[in-house]
Amino acid sequence: MDEGKLIVFSAPSGSGKTTIVRHLLRNPELKLDFSISATSRSPRENEVDGKDYYFLSLSDFKQKIKNDEFLEWEEVYRDNFYGTLKSEVERIWKEGKHVIFDIDVVGGLDIKNIYPERTLAVFVKPPSIEELKIRLKKRKTETDDKINMRVAKASIELATAPQFDFIIENKHLGTALKEAYNLVSEYVGAEKPSE
Repeated sequence: MDEGKLIVFSAPSGSGKTTIVRHLLRNPELKLDFSISATSRSPRENEVDGKDYYFLSLSDFKQKIKNDEFLEWEEVYRDNFYGTLKSEVERIWKEGKHVIFDIDVVGGLDIKNIYPERTLAVFVKPPSIEELKIRLKKRKTETDDKINMRVAKASIELATAPQFDFIIENKHLGTALKEAYNLVSEYVGAEKPSE
């Protein structure tokens, strides 16, 4: 698919980007498919290789870096790599679909820099850092230390927002979902479904 596009959603953890991406994937007229990331970390309980991530050994991941098989990659923590395989993007384009990413701000901006003409980069902004902290606590999935680490990282990530094509403030989820749908629909030239 020569006209395949890339749609990047980036945001600090807890901003709602995953919820927005899942919503967009449920709209077949957008012709989207999710880019599955590769990682060198071990699968968590209930995670499936090839569905949640492509789980690679550390040596395999480093070999793929050497072979230039990644569109973008990052060492998030020591020996803990995440990246987007070029083959994953090509697979989705061959299916006649557009690629949608739920990715951190560094990876999102890397993709935009590689394919500036084919990428719509959207930053999902929480209403405030305080609200972000509340959302992360409500998840009940992480310790206070981990939450504080994510909140500190969020301040840095928020500073990158102006480098994105659009900023959606996720104050009210319904409004953010509608805004995201309209942006993506217009970008890919989707036919509006009849109501």
